[in-house]
Amino acid sequence: MNDISAFPITRKWPAQHPDRLQLYSLPTPNGVKVSIMLEEIGLPYEPHLVSFDSNDQLSAEFLSLSPNNKIPAILDPNRPAGDPLPLFESGAILIYLAEKTGQLMPQDAVGRYQTIQWLMFQMSGIGPMFGQVGFFNKFAGKSFEDKRPRDRYVAESKRLLSVLNARLADRAWIMGDAYTIADIATFPWINNLIGFYEAAELVGITDFPHVVRALHTFLARPAVVRGLKIPARVK
Repeated sequence: MNDISAFPITRKWPAQHPDRLQLYSLPTPNGVKVSIMLEEIGLPYEPHLVSFDSNDQLSAEFLSLSPNNKIPAILDPNRPAGDPLPLFESGAILIYLAEKTGQLMPQDAVGRYQTIQWLMFQMSGIGPMFGQVGFFNKFAGKSFEDKRPRDRYVAESKRLLSVLNARLADRAWIMGDAYTIADIATFPWINNLIGFYEAAELVGITDFPHVVRALHTFLARPAVVRGLKIPARVK
């Protein structure tokens, strides 16, 4: 184990278990990607809540680890070789954890790159577009009289769902029979779109039965049930 005490973030969020991977996050669609991944692979970790209510993400300590002020971020004291590894961006963290543990990523080159391809599909398309739908349907944007911006993002979200629905038409998961980081990245966003963002009817989710079926299977996984609640919000 490497010493992590020199990292400024540990001053704001002291590590009770400095031998474990440290997770700095919030249970949002991006945040739970990593908590679900950690629950799936069984790697010991210590979660820390980054509260947006108190602007924790803008603190100097958090920015020292995640300069883009976005969750999640990790600090791994058990890097296979060398100093502790600080890492931000959920997609990069998923790839790192998959490669570190040899889990939830195909070992052959073709399967590996195709999995990363679908991970990038989520990162570049599903996340940003669904987030915009959430803004215009649930948050401040819902008061805009001009519905053209909302409808543009809804149309693109439907298109992305149709791509995913076609992909899942003849396979259990995005990569086939094997559950991978592509699924862990994607389904929290779909769950959020139709749940917290209240956009199920808006995007016509019932028109994408294979997506719905896979989502239900995903949400039934014990690691997903646990990971969706980590880090626990302060009540």
